[in-house]
Amino acid sequence: MFKLKPHHHFTFFSSYTSFLRALFLSSPMSYTAASNHFSLVVNTHASHYTQRSFLSLLRSCLSLSEPLKSKQIHCLILKSGFLSYSHISTALIYTYSKFGFVRDARMLFDEIPQRDLVLWNVMVSCYSQNGFGKEAFELFRSMRHNGFTGDEFTLSILIQACISLGSEMGSAAHGLVFCSGLSADIVVCTSLVDMYAKSCQIKDARRVFDAMMIRNVISWNAIIVAYGHESNIREAMLLLSQMLREGFKPDDLTMSSILSSCAHSTVPNEFFQVHGHVLKNGFNAFKSVCNALILAYAKNGFIKQAFNVFDITPDPDLVTWSSMVSSCAYHGLHREAIGMFDKLLQQGIQPDGIAFLGVLSVCAHAGLVELGLEYFTSMKEQYHIKPNLEHYACLIDLLGRAGRLNDAYHLLEKMPVGTNGDVLGAFLGACREQGNTSLAKQVICELFNLEPNKPVNYALLSNLYSLVGSWDEVAGIRENMMENCGNKVPGYSRTEIVR
Repeated sequence: MFKLKPHHHFTFFSSYTSFLRALFLSSPMSYTAASNHFSLVVNTHASHYTQRSFLSLLRSCLSLSEPLKSKQIHCLILKSGFLSYSHISTALIYTYSKFGFVRDARMLFDEIPQRDLVLWNVMVSCYSQNGFGKEAFELFRSMRHNGFTGDEFTLSILIQACISLGSEMGSAAHGLVFCSGLSADIVVCTSLVDMYAKSCQIKDARRVFDAMMIRNVISWNAIIVAYGHESNIREAMLLLSQMLREGFKPDDLTMSSILSSCAHSTVPNEFFQVHGHVLKNGFNAFKSVCNALILAYAKNGFIKQAFNVFDITPDPDLVTWSSMVSSCAYHGLHREAIGMFDKLLQQGIQPDGIAFLGVLSVCAHAGLVELGLEYFTSMKEQYHIKPNLEHYACLIDLLGRAGRLNDAYHLLEKMPVGTNGDVLGAFLGACREQGNTSLAKQVICELFNLEPNKPVNYALLSNLYSLVGSWDEVAGIRENMMENCGNKVPGYSRTEIVR
């Protein structure tokens, strides 16, 4: 066992992060032991700290997700007189950034009289990563007034901040890249590709990528992930082939992105080829690739192959189990889906909101009302997960399908998180299934106020009134639909033939 001795301060702290990480990763139950050791060190070794030991403690703080401990360490740094050391203060601001303590990070930043470029970059990154894009640009202007022009990392951070600020700021940042003479820098260009892709400007992302004189695996991943998010499997596959021809080796991110886009493919032959490449190059050792494979097979109708991939996945995590729950639900295997979720709990894995959303959906479609209500209660009371609008929409769907419209309506009235079109649409759909127009009228006005230009809402209500023979109401609704939504584009399908 790892012993704590006063005279082991330097040797102890230099290896302490490695010790905590090994203890934490040995089993899920070791988290408590690692956390207890960490608390013991913070509280008992104040007189033996060095600069290196503080850096080690801050890394441990992030590894164990102990946000409050970071503030304790801040106090110890103050007492020890090390706050004036730039690498210590920079590491502390970085830690605050990762925990979302933006205000604390800025207060600390303002107290530091001598700032270098790394410190400015970390503070700009703190704003960018926590969704304060406007503040990131304001700090950048202040940074330039203080004589720092920034480097490629500064620009990359600002480019990422543009994702939350809109396309106009993205174009401005692109102009800043040209003015700074960094339009050929691989880090900056890759950030531009990623920014344009996440802003749904795939043509601009491709234009930047094609203009890059030098590329690396990260650059290729950025553009392949972009097409993966667009569900453009054909272009993603062409880029993968080009990447291989140019001598680059795909990594697990490349393969998981390709497979994610395969989930929307109409030609199974494509992801069979990708699976072959995965096996040939040993990517099946990566959980992210296995998770993507499970969903790709399940969404293309090959549930047996999805089970086969699950069986060989090394040390399945929450995402793996959740993927199997949703895959079973997608194929109507309700008993198997619930069994998977129960096994997830038995493995000691902490479920999240997404996992509960999957099992609630299963219960709704299987008509398992009481079990669904038990899961919902367990999510709130046992696992302390705050339900969001999607969870409430699922619960209303669960009650509505079982004919418990009054219970669903009471839940709708008492929801603590407000409502949206999906929740009201779920309730209206349940009213249609039960032919209940009186309760439907209670939510119609609110639904049309929220989403007046959404054709599906009018179609849902029109179908409800047609079921009960209220044809005058049907005619009025369809007239309103034409006025608010224009001509509805008819649905169409496509079949691809592989020769």
